[in-house]
Amino acid sequence: MNGILIADKPCGCTSHDVVARVKRALRARKVGHLGTLDPMATGVLPLVINKATKFARFLDGGKKEYLSTLKLGEETDTYDAEGRVVAATDPSSVEDGEIIKVLKGFIGKIRQVPPMYSSKKINGTPLYRMARKGIVVEREAREVEIFDLEVTEISIPYVKFSVSCSRGTYVRALCNDVGRALGCGAHLVKLRRTGSGPFSIAQSIDPASPGEVLARSIIPLEEALKKSSSAFDQAALGRERCTPHITGD
Repeated sequence: MNGILIADKPCGCTSHDVVARVKRALRARKVGHLGTLDPMATGVLPLVINKATKFARFLDGGKKEYLSTLKLGEETDTYDAEGRVVAATDPSSVEDGEIIKVLKGFIGKIRQVPPMYSSKKINGTPLYRMARKGIVVEREAREVEIFDLEVTEISIPYVKFSVSCSRGTYVRALCNDVGRALGCGAHLVKLRRTGSGPFSIAQSIDPASPGEVLARSIIPLEEALKKSSSAFDQAALGRERCTPHITGD
C-alpha cells in the first residue's frame, strides 16, 4: 500500500481528521495529505500512503479546480461563513455585469495576502492560533495565479463561480477581495475542490469507506508519479515551487 488515495473530504471535518480516519482503516504506517482543505470545504483531498509520503513534492504540482459560492453584503473575519461578520451592507444595487467584470479582473497573476485564519506559519506558529487569541500580524502578500474563472449563476446576494488556480491560492481570500472591489463586502459560503493536479473528483472515494474498499482505490505510486509528471514540470518551470503541506505520520 504505497500510493495515492483520492478522498472526497466531507464538510465539517479537518483534513487531518480525514488523514487519521484513513490511517486507522488501512492500518498504514504513514498517511499525509496534499493541500489543506478548510473544515467547511469538500472534495478532492489526495492522500499519500506509506512510502508515497517521501514523494509528496512530486505529487502536488499543477492547478487546483473549485466550485465556489460567495455571499455579497457581508465581510467576515475568517473570509468565510464560519467567521464573525465584521461589516455589512446592502448589495441589492450591485449589477450582474459589474460582478462578472470584477471577478474576471482577477484572472492572471495576482498578489494575495494569506488570511489570519489559515494554517500558514509565521515563526513556526500557525496564523489561526494567533487569530484565536485576537492577535493580528502583518502578512506578506505572495504571488498566485488564477488560470480561469467562470461565473455560473448570480442570485443576489449569492454568486456561484468555478475557478482554476495555482496551489497556495486561498479562494476565501479571493472572495474577500472581490467584495472589497465591489464595495459591498463578500465572503465564501461554499467550496468544493473538483481537481488537484492530475487527480479529479471522479477518482475520489468516501474516506469513511471500509479499509478493504479504500485499499482497492489506492493509485500505485509509480502510476501516480507518471500522472503528476507534467503538472510538476510546470511547477519546476516557475509557476509554483512551494513545499507541500504534509500532516500525519
